[in-house]
Amino acid sequence: MDEPEVLAYLRLGLRLGRLADGYVDCWFGDPALRGQVDDEPLATPAELVREATGLLDRVADGDLAPDRKRFLRAHIVAMRCAALRMAGELVPFHTEVRAYFQVEAELGDPDRYAEAHDGIRALLPGTGDLRARLERFHEANTVGPEHLQRAVQAVSDELRPLVRARHGLPDGEQVRYEVVHDKPWHAFNRYLGGYRSLVMLDCQAGRNLAALPLLATHESYPGHHTEHCLKEAGLVAERGAGEHALVLVNTPQCLVAEGMAELALEASIGDGWGAWTSEVLAEQGVQVDGERVEAVMRWWWQLMGARQDAAIMLHDRGAPVEQVTDYLGRWLLVPEQRAEHMVRFLTDPLWRAYSVSYVEGRRLVGEWLSARPADETVADRFDRLLRTPTLPEDLSRDLVGGGLPR
Repeated sequence: MDEPEVLAYLRLGLRLGRLADGYVDCWFGDPALRGQVDDEPLATPAELVREATGLLDRVADGDLAPDRKRFLRAHIVAMRCAALRMAGELVPFHTEVRAYFQVEAELGDPDRYAEAHDGIRALLPGTGDLRARLERFHEANTVGPEHLQRAVQAVSDELRPLVRARHGLPDGEQVRYEVVHDKPWHAFNRYLGGYRSLVMLDCQAGRNLAALPLLATHESYPGHHTEHCLKEAGLVAERGAGEHALVLVNTPQCLVAEGMAELALEASIGDGWGAWTSEVLAEQGVQVDGERVEAVMRWWWQLMGARQDAAIMLHDRGAPVEQVTDYLGRWLLVPEQRAEHMVRFLTDPLWRAYSVSYVEGRRLVGEWLSARPADETVADRFDRLLRTPTLPEDLSRDLVGGGLPR
């Protein structure tokens, strides 16, 4: 039986989820509790702000272990901020980001973007506009929507035994892939509980070969699906920490999870993933220049900060949508339609801050993985994050010598 503070936390999250579709990323707790919340009169955002405020005091005064208190407090702070925004309060963007993710969102360095452009230019043949050259390169290495599900499944099937041997996976775990249309994201993992995931792929996700290993590692092995499985088995089933049966967007755990997923390719295949992917896809009748794609992507990742810049421009600087779309096209080297697709994500009321979780998550988790002792592999260090509830402030503290909390 979950502790009273944990039950109150779960109810609060489920109540918020009734007010904002998509706020509950996954729930695999007691169906009866979900049913009770669904049968209640719909709470107002203002009521849930007060509920969150009171719950912070209850958790502080309760008998939970210190690590569980810290986890709950961090997430209740994020939930309270979400409720304030649902209630119509104008929360400054930097305050929102700090409450959700325990980091500061800063503008990137255009000089680094320009350096990455030079690196990409040197890898691509031809002359003229770099964005057009990169688009032609993507077109030559495209997996069309009709082959997307089969191609991602093939990459996933190769990754699964590798991850099982390295990290262990619960018996019966499985991932199902489904192609969908007109979504503001490329892919989305819907964890169903019981060690099962549904990964939805937007039909445009295969426009670049690089998307395939990135999607499979990010969403499944050893990314989101693997993390959910190991935490359901270890934290919920074995330790009885029921708070981990609920995952909400715009919370500290999201930043760590997205940072892990962004680096899951490095933690699984590592250098040479382009050639590896080419071999896998060749068996499916798909021919791609994997080695060059890998080289291009190493530079392109240096441009990711432009996504966070765009969010800051929109929500902190008041820039018009047209200016932000042009900015994304210029620095991320994406066509206008793709830039508009990104702005849709950035202007969605639920997702407007979420790009920070990718950019700052990748930076923070990447720095922490790089700071590993000489006798620890990337996979071993990654395994600690797969199994342990870790906050962004934990990683920041460890990087300055404070150590991760036990």
